[in-house]
Amino acid sequence: MLAVELHTHSAASHDGRDSVELLLEQAEAVGLDALAVTDHDEIEASLEAVSLAPEYGLIGIPGVEVSTADGHVLALGVEELVPAGMGFAETLTYIRDRGGTAVVPHPFQESRSGVLAKITKDELATADAIEVYNSRLLIGYANRQAKRFASRRGLPMTAGSDAHICEMVGQAITWVDADEPTSEAILDAIRDGRTEVDGKRTPWRVSFRQAAGGLRRRIRYRLDTD
Repeated sequence: MLAVELHTHSAASHDGRDSVELLLEQAEAVGLDALAVTDHDEIEASLEAVSLAPEYGLIGIPGVEVSTADGHVLALGVEELVPAGMGFAETLTYIRDRGGTAVVPHPFQESRSGVLAKITKDELATADAIEVYNSRLLIGYANRQAKRFASRRGLPMTAGSDAHICEMVGQAITWVDADEPTSEAILDAIRDGRTEVDGKRTPWRVSFRQAAGGLRRRIRYRLDTD
């Protein structure tokens, strides 16, 4: 079983703070086997992380958190940017056509662009996997909803720290029963449902520090892009 972190953000995200090197250092320090950097509608930092990962004894998984017209989707295993703004179904087709795996993060949390604010549960069930543990949820109810949904539908499950600062990397782990230690084998195993999820809630002090920093970075980003 490989310990995999599937949901992290670098400074390339408008609300991220740290370099890919710091994310990789943390992943190595906490004993992960693989890391996906999934910036908001950006992929260059993720591709850089894939290139640097072997230097840290890690498997790099390319990815991006796509802002669809209906909410957020993690596109894992893609090596080009998935356009933002497409509908949920169109985005999933686009990802798969490029050899990627579509994982839906925090689907039950509308305040964080969870897709169930705009799509049906039947549509959600067409994803390759559902993130059922996200470390940034304060009370865990949305995690429990996601896990019940995935269990009832027989859908593959993943976990992710949703780290926007390096200290959070590894708070949530997807244990993957991959046939070999490669990005492709990890994603094959996820689609097959050969996963177990593990994690702990991000400490409130860390969440507060991340949220405050993310707000400042989002304000700067909006001022710079207006």
